[in-house]
Amino acid sequence: MPTPRFLTLDDVAEILNVSWSQAYALVRRKELIAIQIGGRGQWRVEVDELERFIQQKYAEARAGTVPAQPAVPEQPTAAEPG
Repeated sequence: MPTPRFLTLDDVAEILNVSWSQAYALVRRKELIAIQIGGRGQWRVEVDELERFIQQKYAEARAGTVPAQPAVPEQPTAAEPG
């Protein structure tokens, strides 16, 4: 059986050891390039794209350019009486 060219987001999540929603977030943010296939628009990631993504993350780590984690949005405060 030939090696598959495309992976599901479940496959990607398992390979990266993250949740499905984290894998989907990478696709939404276009950090990981994916395509939608079929009538239900299921996401597929090419094996070569996943490898490119992983290598890019290693390059960022080596260069010390890993982006900071997104800041937690501040909770709205009650308006001060005026």
